[in-house]
Amino acid sequence: MSDSDPLILGIESTCDETGVGLVRGDDLLVDRTATSMDQYARYGGIIPEIASRAHLEAFVPTLDSALDEAGVSLGDVDAIAVSAGPGLVGSLTVGICAAKALALALDRPLYGVNHVIGHLAVDKLAEGPLPEHFIGLVVSGGHSNLLDVHDIATDVRELGGTLDDAAGEAFDKVGRLLGLPYPGGPHVDRLSQRGDREAIRFPRGLAAPKDRDRHAYDFSFSGLKTAVARYVEGARQCGEEVSAEDVCAAFSEAVNDSLTSKAVRACQDTGCGTIVIGGGFSANSRLRALIRERADAAGLTVRMPPLRFCTDNGAQIAAIGAELVRAGVAPSDPGFSPDSGMPLTQTWMAPRPVPAAAPS
Repeated sequence: MSDSDPLILGIESTCDETGVGLVRGDDLLVDRTATSMDQYARYGGIIPEIASRAHLEAFVPTLDSALDEAGVSLGDVDAIAVSAGPGLVGSLTVGICAAKALALALDRPLYGVNHVIGHLAVDKLAEGPLPEHFIGLVVSGGHSNLLDVHDIATDVRELGGTLDDAAGEAFDKVGRLLGLPYPGGPHVDRLSQRGDREAIRFPRGLAAPKDRDRHAYDFSFSGLKTAVARYVEGARQCGEEVSAEDVCAAFSEAVNDSLTSKAVRACQDTGCGTIVIGGGFSANSRLRALIRERADAAGLTVRMPPLRFCTDNGAQIAAIGAELVRAGVAPSDPGFSPDSGMPLTQTWMAPRPVPAAAPS
């Protein structure tokens, strides 16, 4: 880290985490997160209005705590990055309004960034500068996508994604099916480690010959989720004991088999030697083990951030902000709005071109 590198403030508020991060170059000064996850257990899912109120309450204390821990003031910040999407519109609006107020008061450039791309950018804070070319596997409760990244700030191409449920979403739904606490994903992962992956053979989505070319890099987990439900229902109707451990292990293997095999294939097809993984589901134990196993066999390098960077956080927003500043791209227009469906090929809210003056 050099003191000449700009200090980037990152603000995250896409769902239920209020995150503030400070990054200088490739180094993380501080990452503070406040979560409202505990408030949703009785509902079995996120309540957008509650999440928005929680961001309002948590933002200033989280910002103050981050500045204190880093030993800097707001006046030391050189640029501000904030999640512009994808995410819940109400939650995004809270973070964006706070970021705009700070940018205006401090007279600093503001970047409305894609928080999903941030899940990949955060890896540089753990393992150093990102490679010039890599395949990004983004896996979370809302996304399962393969990206061909030549420059994370300016050149991100989408190879494929889920046609229905995302991997994390499917895990949560299977957890609910088995009566596990919310969110179900971590509990399914925990039980899967005690089960027999070969006890049940669940289908792999889009694995049929007719789909292998047309959907080479796409995923589908809805049919798998249905297969699990039918298996559990059938066993119970026959009076058979259902082993939650075996169901979770076999289900986990089916999901992670699809994710890892297609990520490796994408590398081989594009001539790329590195896979970077990010997103909340990248904390899954079987995913982490299987991707390393398959990458080693194929002679590929895998980069995965530490578990603390897997869920939404301010560090990832500051990290992608730092990449945009490095690339010298123009800041976002002050009037940009949240985009709940922000495409993964759009790294930031680029300013709109200034219309040419009419001839006099």
